Amino acid sequence: MRISVLTVSDRCSRGEAEDKSGPLISELMSPYGETARYMTVPDERARIEEALIELCDDVRSDLVLTTGGTGLAPRDVTPEATLAVIEKAVPGIPEAIRAESLKITPRAMLSRAVAGIRGQTLIVNLPGSPKAVKESLEVFLPVLEHAMETLSGKTLNCGKDVKP
Repeated sequence: MRISVLTVSDRCSRGEAEDKSGPLISELMSPYGETARYMTVPDERARIEEALIELCDDVRSDLVLTTGGTGLAPRDVTPEATLAVIEKAVPGIPEAIRAESLKITPRAMLSRAVAGIRGQTLIVNLPGSPKAVKESLEVFLPVLEHAMETLSGKTLNCGKDVKP
């Protein structure tokens, strides 16, 4: 699987802060595939949209995981940029992440993260903090293989052997 990571952060893009979440995503995803591309962009909708399009259409990533820009701050626009480039929404992924995250912190309800499909690529917005990234991936990873099978049209056991 070709996985790309997009960190959305003004400070990281300017070199004023170290990105800890993007590299953590690459590390946690390494058992599932290679990191095809890692990028950092500022919290600017047009730049985020351009990066997502590049990662989907040019890099041909199977999965793009974003980190950052999903909260309530005025410059948090990752969900809007994602919605602008996807063709189909996959609301269950961020809904499940929020539901599980609410068991850890009430602040999870402030997440505006989205997920969706562009072409043959699944895009999932993750929070900006390393702790929240890890917790979110723990929710998403159990369905990753099936999501990728389904997206590629190679679904072999849809609805069978599903553990509650």
